[in-house]
This record gives sequence, structure tokens and C-alpha cells, in this order.
Amino acid sequence: MHVSTGSDTARETPAPSTPQPSSPDKRVEVLDRVVIRFAGDSGDGMQLTGDRFTAETASLGNDLATLPNFPAEIRAPAGTLPGVSSFQLHFADHDVTTPGDAPDVLVAMNPAALRANVHDVKPGGTLIVDTDDFTARNLAKVGYGTSPLDDGSLEGYRVHALPMQSMTVEALKDLGLSRKDAERSKNMFALGLLSWLYERPTEQTERFLTTKFAKRAAVLEANLRAFRAGWAFGETTEAFPVRFTVPPAPAERGTYRNVTGNTALAYGLVAAAHRAGLPLALGSYPITPASDILHVLSGLKRLGVTTLQAEDEIAAVGMALGASFGGALGVTTTSGPGLALKSETIGLAVALELPLVIVDVQRGGPSTGLPTKTEQSDLLQAMYGRNGESPVPVVAPSTPADCFDAAVDAVRIAVRYRTPVLLLSDGYLANGSEPWKVPTAHDVHAVDPDFSTDPNSTAADGVTPQFRPFLRDPDTLARPWAVPGTAGLEHRVGGLEKADVTGEISYDPANHDRMVRLRRAKVKGVEVPDVVVDHGGPGGGEHHDGDLLVLGWGSTRGPITAAVREARRRGLRVAQAHLRHLNPLPANLGEVLLAHEHVLVPEMNLGQLALLLRGRYLVDVISCNQVRGLPFTSTEIVEAIEDVVAGRVRETPRRDAR
Repeated sequence: MHVSTGSDTARETPAPSTPQPSSPDKRVEVLDRVVIRFAGDSGDGMQLTGDRFTAETASLGNDLATLPNFPAEIRAPAGTLPGVSSFQLHFADHDVTTPGDAPDVLVAMNPAALRANVHDVKPGGTLIVDTDDFTARNLAKVGYGTSPLDDGSLEGYRVHALPMQSMTVEALKDLGLSRKDAERSKNMFALGLLSWLYERPTEQTERFLTTKFAKRAAVLEANLRAFRAGWAFGETTEAFPVRFTVPPAPAERGTYRNVTGNTALAYGLVAAAHRAGLPLALGSYPITPASDILHVLSGLKRLGVTTLQAEDEIAAVGMALGASFGGALGVTTTSGPGLALKSETIGLAVALELPLVIVDVQRGGPSTGLPTKTEQSDLLQAMYGRNGESPVPVVAPSTPADCFDAAVDAVRIAVRYRTPVLLLSDGYLANGSEPWKVPTAHDVHAVDPDFSTDPNSTAADGVTPQFRPFLRDPDTLARPWAVPGTAGLEHRVGGLEKADVTGEISYDPANHDRMVRLRRAKVKGVEVPDVVVDHGGPGGGEHHDGDLLVLGWGSTRGPITAAVREARRRGLRVAQAHLRHLNPLPANLGEVLLAHEHVLVPEMNLGQLALLLRGRYLVDVISCNQVRGLPFTSTEIVEAIEDVVAGRVRETPRRDAR
């Protein structure tokens, strides 16, 4: 396997990387998996620390999943519970589907980080705590009457209380930095220590720091020294007599890189546009957690990408739709509040019947809600959040790497069927990361925009060539896509209803009824694959009518997969299926639902997919819901499965699907 991390473009590198040699007097224990959480103030660099540890872990060939979790404020009040920022990483020598239910190791940089996270750590887990900020004032700020390091409340854990801040300052004492400036490198000390403890390589982190701070020599030297000091402390102290290593996970041969969902989605849009032979035009207004897509695409001008940072959400989607009218692939990115503002222009795109991809990276709502926390609460808005009958296809990726494929799929549908498409990612996918096998250009499905270049009909005399802008393709019901300026293909566009075939403005009741039904039929006719059901046996297993089916969509795939595996290990017969296409739904979904006695639908909302399934198929699915701003744990879903199997959840009588 070839691994690449930490760069905008994937490259082949010798892999897996080799960790630093162990000290001969330190025992090395082999583990199959580890969950680590770094936690501190939002200004302590926990996201950078976690990202660098993740990059080194990916370079070793471990499978992994991450969960960044940070406050909405750029600099939240220091030392407070609301200001805690954390980064959780689950890495293993086997397939990983979640960032882990509970950390094995917590690195806490202050009392607030300890208090906010210690209850999540496994009993008997390891706590590595920076003691320098455990002052009476800081303890009182988070509700500690006495120091938990001294009062016995942490007896159920293996505690390493270390003055990491002071050790960092000592390591940098001859650099002429103020104590405050020196303390800023304490996260690199923690990273160095954990890199030593879990035999992570150091070369990539040192290269990263050298590049990042190339023009700030003092800052570079401080970070490198702190990082090396943390490593050296682990190597020389008696506090850590054992190091740990996690072997690489099996993987197909290829070029890999660690990728976040937002980055993968951006790359998918570029790849799909390239395969369609279209320039990509992004109209976007920065909004958490979607802004990274704008950042990534803005650096890809060499690949035919134009990015337009608009003054507001309405202008952004207008720019994207205008680009589509002009013959480009128009894309706009947003989150829930922005999607509401874009709704009128999305309705215009439905009426114009032009390709447009709308990316909604969902977050907690309503209104501003929880800008940095995840949720799946925009499904009904995506389906129905526009005036009139204005259906659009809806696609949802299931993992960070799957964001690439989902973006390609959304472009395919938009271009082939001449329709706006809503792509529903979420904050967990956007910021989370996992190894991604980089495809070649030819691995990406090509779609032909099939621009109109000549008139497609004749006038009443049967001789004079004429362009009819709503003369539809009989297979897809898509109308012609004619680039403005093409001679002889001039036509009218706008939000007023158009006459079928001719495209002239029409107020005729029968015509309006026909056009509404045609637009709906076009979306219903979008080709999507059947939903595949995994019953747990070889190759998917035998079909067992009467079993419990756990059905998910979007980012619930990981925890559902882990939960179903655990339920089967406990002897329960559980099937699993997952939806990427939410409109239209797979043609065989009704049959699949009826084949199972119970259907459990976990969602990070209060039952939006469940509502759609009940209304469409008249099957009383069982909802498993939470809206805490965090992804499901597999344990939560296992408990829901056991409740259903044990009959602790009541259902109304089932009816035939229709």
C-alpha cells in the first residue's frame, strides 16, 4: 500500500512508514486498536495536534476514523467547560467504522478539559494530564472543590500527572521567548510524547512544521524543540515503562491519503466536472461547517475551477445558477440556515431545468443553532423546503471518503437530468477523516453534457429550423442545454411557467399541470441502484424474512455498522441497509421493508426519514433518534436493537407497502 498525507495532492510514498526505534529498556506491547482523545482550550492547538497524530498514523497504514469537536467561538473563554476543544482518533489493525465510543487515552491540558471528558474514558483507561493549570482558580472555574488529581476521584484510571507546560518552557528557555509565547508550544510537547508512546513516526510532523513556519524561524524552532522534548521525555522517563504499537490494517494496493469529508467532496466535484468536460464554478458564502470546500476549491484554479465568494447566500446560489446557464457546472455550498435563504433560487433552477449542485453540510439548528456540531436535520428541508411543487434529487454520503463518490454521483444526476441536486453532508463527515484510496481519472464515471448546437425541430412550415427549449429527451425527460450565444438557439428563461416544448411563457392551467407532472416524473425517473441488504452471511448472507432491519442514511453508516456487528456477535439476527439516494428512493426499498418484521431507523434528528418511509410505504418503522450535536455511538444503537428484539418497543399494525 502507498500512503500520502498532509498535502493537497496525493502522491505515492514508501509505505507504511517506519516508526522510530524503541529504547532497548522499554517493553513494546502490540495492540489491535486504540482510541485517543486530545482535549484542551480552543486556543491550545488540539485540532492541530490531533490532525498531526492522525497524519502520522495514516502513514503507518492503520485504518482510522476521527471526531474533531470544538466550540463555535474562535477563542472561547479560557479554562471554561464551553471553551473545551477536543480531537478523538480511533486507529486499528482492522477495518474501523467509527471514531470510537469511549477513549482508551485522554490527554487533558487543563481542569476544564479533564472535567468535560473524563466521564467518557473507559474504566481503567489512561489519563495524561498537564498539571500546570490545576490552580485553585481554574479548578473552581469548572466546579472542582478540590483537585481530582489529589482527592482519589480518579482511582479508576491510570493517571500520569505531568507538568507539560513547565517542561515545554524549560526546553525553550534559551530561545529568548516570553513564558506566554513558550507555553503556546505545549501541544507539540504532548504530540511528541504520544508519538513516542504509540510508536508514531516523526518525519512528517517535522516536515509539516518546517513548511508551516518557514518564514517564522523562532516559532519553528520552538515547535520543533517542544515536539522533540516530548518524545525525549517519553524515551527517558520511568513513568512510561511500556510503549505500544498497532500494526497496519490490510488494504488493497494503491495510493492512499488521509482525507476529510469536505476535502473529498471538493475533489469529487472537480473530478466529475473534468470527466464531463465542464468548467466548475462555485458560488459560495462562507458558513461553518461548509467553508473548507470553498477553501479547497479556491486553490484549484489550474484545474478549471472558478470560485466566487459572494456577499450573501442568495447571491452565491444566483452566481452558481448563472454559471450553469452559461455552460459551466454551477455549484453552491452552505449549511442549514443558508439553505433556507437559497430556497427561492433553487426553485428557479427547478423551473429553468438546469444542472446545479447544492451542497448542504448540515449542522445543529434551528437558526444559528450549533454551528460546529453535527446533525441530520435538513432532510425535510431538502425535500420540501421550496414553494410550489419543486422536487429535486437528494444524495447523502455516508463516510468522509464517500463524500468524493457522492459528489460525482450528484454531478452525474444534475448534468444528465438537467436538474438541481441537493447533496446532504454533515459536520461529522465534513471534519472527520479516514484513509481514502485515490482513484484515477478513468475510475470516475464520465457524463456527457450533450450541449445543443443545432435547432432540434422545424417551424410550422416543416422546413424552417427551429429550437424548442423544452423538447425533452424521451429517456430522461431532460430538456436541451443550450449555451447562450449559440446561433439559432436563442430562448427565454425565467421563473414564470413555460409552455411545454416551446418554452414560451404560459398561464394555461392544463399546461401548468403537465409541466409540474413532467418535472416530478423526471426526478422520479432518475436512475439509482437498488438498496443492498446485508444479512450477515457470506456474500451478504441468506435472506431471512422476519429479521430486524437497521436502515440508515448519511453519516450514521459507521455506528450502525459497528452496532450490527456487535449485535450479531451477541447472537442476534440483524440485517443492515443504507441509503445514499433519498429522492428518488431505490425502487426495491418497499419490498425490502416488507421483508422484515421490524425496521429500525437511527437518525440524528427526530425522525425525518422515518416520517418519509411511513408516508410512502405505510410501514411503521421504529425511530432511534438523538440530536446532541454528536454522532451516534455504536453502543446506543446496540441498545436500541436489543430493545426491539426484546419487544420493548411497541409498533402499530403493519400494512402493505405501496
